[in-house]
Amino acid sequence: MSALTVQHEPVNGDSWEGLVHLWEETDWPEGCKVEIIEGIITVAPTPANAHNSITETVQRKLYSVIPEEWGIYQVQSVAIPSRKGMFIPDLLVMASDLLSESEHYVPAAAAELVVEVTSPSNASHDRIAKARGYAHAGVPLYLLIDSFAPGGPTVTLYGEPTDGVYRVIQAGKFGDAFHLPAPFGLQIDTSTFPTP
Repeated sequence: MSALTVQHEPVNGDSWEGLVHLWEETDWPEGCKVEIIEGIITVAPTPANAHNSITETVQRKLYSVIPEEWGIYQVQSVAIPSRKGMFIPDLLVMASDLLSESEHYVPAAAAELVVEVTSPSNASHDRIAKARGYAHAGVPLYLLIDSFAPGGPTVTLYGEPTDGVYRVIQAGKFGDAFHLPAPFGLQIDTSTFPTP
């Protein structure tokens, strides 16, 4: 299954508030991932089992190193109003007490780390639009696990966001040992990641 771009009548000139209102109030299909990416609402099916396996492996490793007051969330929406973005990262690490700020989403700037695992339908969003959005919001670390990279499955860690652009901190292929720096100080064995 692939993602669907939702065509809609302009709401308040497609303002951020209008897009969020449409996103919050529309009766979307049960179980779908609904995001706003660069001002366009996208609806994607639930991820494949291999995708979920990778996400669960990373989440399990992260729990061993994060402070008690932080949480790891799989379906938490993060807002980037300046980029007309409402992303739902595969994993979001942030202070747990920040969840009370909004009923449906938190500011992306609250994140300590976001993790995206590509699917065939969303890989370009994760590689380009989301990297740009997370960098623009100042998210310190963005881990992209790209099972569908053109040259074979890869893992890329982005960091040091400046002027809406990330620097590549580390890049490698599935099978390489991968290190998340402070505040995580974590080794991830990517050889266990399933490949398509």
